[in-house]
Amino acid sequence: MNILLTGGAGYIGSHTAVELAKAGYNVIIADNFCNSSPKVIKRLEEITGKSFALYNIDVADKNALRRVFKENQIDAAIHFAGYKSVGESVKVPLCYYRNNIDTTLSLLEVMEEFGCRKLVFSSSATVYGTKAPVPYKEDMETGNCANPYGWTKLFIERIITDYSAANSDFSAVILRYFNPVGAHESGLIGEDPRDIPNNLMPYISKVAVGELEKLSIFGSDYPTKDGTGVRDYIHVTDLAKGHVCALEYAEKHAGTEVFNLGTGKGISVLEMLRAYEKACGNKIPHEFVPRREGDLAEYYADSSKAERVLGWKTELSVEDMCRDAWNWQKNNPKGYEE
Repeated sequence: MNILLTGGAGYIGSHTAVELAKAGYNVIIADNFCNSSPKVIKRLEEITGKSFALYNIDVADKNALRRVFKENQIDAAIHFAGYKSVGESVKVPLCYYRNNIDTTLSLLEVMEEFGCRKLVFSSSATVYGTKAPVPYKEDMETGNCANPYGWTKLFIERIITDYSAANSDFSAVILRYFNPVGAHESGLIGEDPRDIPNNLMPYISKVAVGELEKLSIFGSDYPTKDGTGVRDYIHVTDLAKGHVCALEYAEKHAGTEVFNLGTGKGISVLEMLRAYEKACGNKIPHEFVPRREGDLAEYYADSSKAERVLGWKTELSVEDMCRDAWNWQKNNPKGYEE
């Protein structure tokens, strides 16, 4: 089967490309490299021993996307393409609404033109908003999103669900991620954020490698086990394998199904910091600073539906996450720039 990965050179997309190739799928990547590097492709080929068709296009450009479908018999698409910085989405919301929704509409319209009826969508736990009780379950009410990024994910879920309802032969699987971290065990691909990282693990990594002076921990007085925020961190390889399971499910399913992909366990910022210090063998300078507006004390997944229906569950530990993140960072201190 030929699988199109929009945004396939990005952090999660590249790891999913590896797992799809291992599972025997033929992967076609469409990416404009606004938040990734062309060097990823060569590294994917080094890891898998397979070749990857690459199209340097903006997925919102329907004519460019049509060329991909004309030149390849696309059997299914996994949609990663989109802007993903929560903080940036607050500063430039129109860019996020235009880009994230346009890429989705263009993809669905071109899929319809070419008779491609299977889609896996990269969504986020942010759709549960700020009022949902933990653990988050797929049948909970969504909304009350804290930022435009979260709203784009929720709106796209609605678009896909409505399209699927209007087309009885269309199969859509929506995956709500929690907090992806870590890197491929080879150290060849990993997370390479632009500028100062917004997420905890790459921030710790930049401090550990000496690129940043110290880690700022936002809030030390939350009602949690140690006063710091608690999140559901999931190894990116486990997450990538979830996409393979979702694709297999889409092949035999019609309609829209939603699945959480998380470990179901909350890890605090301090617990993650201590695990990373053990992985890299050094103390990591840090300081406590005031809470960020909109941050929740804790959230984590109930992923029992994914285990029950998809046959998927996480296998890698916090120690594995930190080990692989450090292996990537120490071997690629400037990411893909070197």
